[in-house]
Amino acid sequence: MTTITKQEFARRRTRLMEHMEPDSIAIVPAAREKTRSNDTHYPFRQDSDFFYLSGFHEPDAVLVLVPGREHGEYVLFCRDKDPEREIWDGYRAGPAGAVADYGADDAFPIDDIDEILPGLIEGRERVYYAMGRDSDFDRHVMDWIKTIRDKVRSGATPPGEFLDLDHFLHDMRLFKSAAEVRVMAYAAELSAQAHCEAMKQCQPGMYEYQLDAIIQHHCAMQGGREPAYTAIVGGGANACVLHYIENNDKLRQGDLVLIDAGCEYEGYASDITRTFPVSGRFSPEQRALYDLVLKAQLAALEEVQPGKHWNDPHEACVRVLVEGLIELGLLEGDVEENIAENRYRDFYMHRTGHWLGMDVHDVGDYKVHGEWRLLEPGMVMTVEPGLYVAADNVRVDARWRGIGIRIEDDVLVTREGHHILSEGVPKRAEEIEALMGSD
Repeated sequence: MTTITKQEFARRRTRLMEHMEPDSIAIVPAAREKTRSNDTHYPFRQDSDFFYLSGFHEPDAVLVLVPGREHGEYVLFCRDKDPEREIWDGYRAGPAGAVADYGADDAFPIDDIDEILPGLIEGRERVYYAMGRDSDFDRHVMDWIKTIRDKVRSGATPPGEFLDLDHFLHDMRLFKSAAEVRVMAYAAELSAQAHCEAMKQCQPGMYEYQLDAIIQHHCAMQGGREPAYTAIVGGGANACVLHYIENNDKLRQGDLVLIDAGCEYEGYASDITRTFPVSGRFSPEQRALYDLVLKAQLAALEEVQPGKHWNDPHEACVRVLVEGLIELGLLEGDVEENIAENRYRDFYMHRTGHWLGMDVHDVGDYKVHGEWRLLEPGMVMTVEPGLYVAADNVRVDARWRGIGIRIEDDVLVTREGHHILSEGVPKRAEEIEALMGSD
């Protein structure tokens, strides 16, 4: 099975502790369950930072790293075993399982954290903690510090500095290991297959949510049980709404449908967009805009290689789109002037990509010291140009209005250049038409 091993989680913790200042401690809380209605909850999804360091799936847990601690540097607080609650809510690892199955050096019941954690913090000069992300947990941290300060006259030493763990941790997450790449490639493969199924089954008269269901069903049947984000399935002019998620309109003959959907597998996201004709054949106007978006994506992909900076793919994409829009008559004037004055933003209003990993819009700085970050092997990003001609855009001929197109792939930066993880779903117009015409 494609997964991340206990050994890799351990290496991550060790590497993070190497970045920490001397005499410090790191505190990372798990995600909490959130009420959906009355006594039901939304499906639980672990906090990405917590999971990256632990592989632990349960709520109500706290990970603590204490470099140099004699009895073990990795401490996990988690729910205790409770046979009665487990009958209702499912199995728990418990402290013993946290040690045996998840590599903790020491583990304690979460109910004992107020008694134990202040003792781990006491004597440490610095606390690494993402203050401000969770106000409720912030108060717990402040209470633990206060407990130590109340004992200063007895010789207790409270920490004197709070540091943000995110800078080091998120930079680590930006560079994917070989195992992470395998997991992400599998997620992208499942999603690519699902997009192909949606293309093959699409018919005029279907509803957008039916295509959404096809994608979710295919991914779930192969192990990608959770979507990485709420799917966008926009037919016709709905495709011009960038984050359209209603997915309840009927698909009409002659329209395009844009599907932006991907599954999550083992905590890692895929993110794929394809646009195709509901009836299986592009109209001349749809084909002209589609081919332009594809040309822009291919130009952007050429810029995804080590040593290029983050903005290079976007700049290449914008230039191709502007040249094409002028040629088609949707823009007028000089290419450079249109770019300088952002006139293209009437049709292309978003960036060409984002980092991809445990979060669909993953962590990692796009600029370093005010300059665009250089691409390096192990980074994974999306490349997703688009064109959106609003239905009410009276400045263009009616034949162009209501056409929305986006083409998005998941791309790994390699030593040689790049590798498209989502290449299993076609994107050339003739390939799409052929697939949709097949049995």
